[in-house]
Amino acid sequence: MNPHHDQLLQLTYIRFLTLLGLSGALLFALFALQAEFNPWLVGSTLAATALMNAATFARLHSPWPVTEPELATHLVADLVLYGCLLYQTGGAGNPFIFLLLLPLIIAASTLSRRLTLLIALLAAAIYSSLLHYYIEILPLQDSHQHRLLSLFDLHITGMWLNFLLTTAILTYFIVRMRASMQQQQERLEQERERRLHDQQLLSLATMAAGTAHELGTPLSTMRVVLKELELDHRDDPALLEDLQLLQSQVDSCAERLQQLTRTVRDEQASQGPVPVDRLLADALEQWQLMRPEVDFQLAALPGGPLPAVEGSTSLRQALLNLLNNAADANPTGIRIQLDWDAREIWLRIHDQGPGLSLEQSQHLGKPFVTTKGRGLGIGLFLTATTLARHDGDVRLYNHPNGGTLTEVTLRIHHGERDGTASSAEIADCR
Repeated sequence: MNPHHDQLLQLTYIRFLTLLGLSGALLFALFALQAEFNPWLVGSTLAATALMNAATFARLHSPWPVTEPELATHLVADLVLYGCLLYQTGGAGNPFIFLLLLPLIIAASTLSRRLTLLIALLAAAIYSSLLHYYIEILPLQDSHQHRLLSLFDLHITGMWLNFLLTTAILTYFIVRMRASMQQQQERLEQERERRLHDQQLLSLATMAAGTAHELGTPLSTMRVVLKELELDHRDDPALLEDLQLLQSQVDSCAERLQQLTRTVRDEQASQGPVPVDRLLADALEQWQLMRPEVDFQLAALPGGPLPAVEGSTSLRQALLNLLNNAADANPTGIRIQLDWDAREIWLRIHDQGPGLSLEQSQHLGKPFVTTKGRGLGIGLFLTATTLARHDGDVRLYNHPNGGTLTEVTLRIHHGERDGTASSAEIADCR
């Protein structure tokens, strides 16, 4: 929502409150004070204001944005209608004359200097004309009913009521306008943070692509050299064993680089809803193959139908990163719990590591920040980015019983899903 749209919406509320206050004051003046004014003419002015307010409220539901000149036009219309109403009810002697300040204050808070100056000149011109041109509603010559002192008391009372009404309206508008500006500032800050985050992610992707391309040549060279060393030292079993180990590590690195090139293709092929237990089972199975030394316990799944999530290779890799972080903290005694409600899914991973310090908890999720003595510090950053793309997030806490609690939140996919995975799949990979 653009700011002028919200300000015009607040203006409709102000008009409504003003109409209520003026209608009550005019009814009191007509029946209690026996004021002499044409109720049909005054009523038509109030009706015109009410119709304009209703049309404005209906216009706000259209897809067209509210521009600054349009908002200024509405404020000018308010000034003219207030001027007509004051002309029919005593002119500048009406204690509600300060209603002319409302459009001016709103203009000064929302519009440019040129439009504000235009509205200020119009307000001053209307006020000046009302000093000489108006319809008297309490004639001074009727001394038997309205003495000069009584008229003065009524004027002071009316000014007091006008002050209360104007104060309430201005307080409401300024508070709402400030809240709107704060929300807009927060959105700008979030957009700035998102752009910075995207720039960091793009830099990491560029670095990864360049590194993958550059590592291809030295890995090929190492393969050739290791093969030649195996041929030259066939009679040394101990050295052959070490060479074969190095060869397997080089092959693993080469396979990993090739996997990077297949990520986009696999990502497109793996899109679609999958049962949450199947997604967790795949991640745990891959985790067990990578880290056979880990010891974990998976809590029983809740009853009822299994929810689905948007399955993707990147999401599985994100869960695998969190599981590896827990294993790096302490590979034994890891507890994993899966829970959900009608809208969200929670995956909680509790490790028995040393926990998080205050400084670490303040910088977690930022690139190149790690809680380990080794590593690049980008795993949690990439994980948080992936989860955000899936309308989820990750948070880390110090558990009351020691260690770190990692909580992943994912939005449930409410589309159709094919098949249902049994929870036994997860139990089989323990």
